[in-house]
Amino acid sequence: MIKNLASTKTLHNGLEIPFVGLGVYQMKNPEETVNAVRTAIETGYRSVDTAAVYGNEEEVGQGVRDSGVNREDLFITSKVWNADQGYDSTLRAFEESLKKLQMDYLDLYLIHWPVEGKYKDTWKALERLHGEGLIKSIGVSNFHQHHLEDLLAGSNEKPVLNQIETHPRLSQEPLREFCSSHSIAVEAWSPIAQGRVLHEPTLNHIAKKHGKSAAQIVLRWHLQNDVIIIPKSVHAERIEENANLFDFELSLDEMNQINSLNQNERFGPDPDHFDF
Repeated sequence: MIKNLASTKTLHNGLEIPFVGLGVYQMKNPEETVNAVRTAIETGYRSVDTAAVYGNEEEVGQGVRDSGVNREDLFITSKVWNADQGYDSTLRAFEESLKKLQMDYLDLYLIHWPVEGKYKDTWKALERLHGEGLIKSIGVSNFHQHHLEDLLAGSNEKPVLNQIETHPRLSQEPLREFCSSHSIAVEAWSPIAQGRVLHEPTLNHIAKKHGKSAAQIVLRWHLQNDVIIIPKSVHAERIEENANLFDFELSLDEMNQINSLNQNERFGPDPDHFDF
């Protein structure tokens, strides 16, 4: 049951990930990034999601240290970038990420995109790092079902999580069902489609009924679909708003209304046609 900001989802390896975390994609200003991470943790967030390609792992680490919360009480995720994929280069990239974060381990490390011909070797590197205790959980990002099937066919471990673009205009129901059937958690990047769905009359009608914003309605919809969310903001009031999701519940009818907004519309790249 998702009751508050401390609520977690149990991954198939028995570890727990907070349902709500802070995403830091496109946070370019160092001071803003440090402040956003610290503010989120002070607000009660316990999960922060970064990536090598975001160029802000140092600031995330600084924000974590500035918060005063014990590292062991937080869930930190990063990702290996496409140019670093392959077995040896992934090991080096992970070491670099740890150095920038100034941490001894990561809670979750993801393959950022399924680079053809490389992601299996990359996964073997992740399995090794997991075996050495440097990563508590390993997963993937932007993997379609066929990528997951390919990976599962030749791996010792299966991903704990698949981080994908999903929002009301791209509900990804078949992929979410596949992940669920294999006990792979789903996490949404761009959970409100970078604000592009917030003008939808359906969302605003439901928001008015609950005395919430359209963004809060979408974030709650994700949670009730058992999807982990990492909304991004550098503004303290928005960070707080994005966490204020636990004093209301969407009805089945409201959930279905939001489901009906799906148009299989991507705002980010299609993993099958991404320019690696």
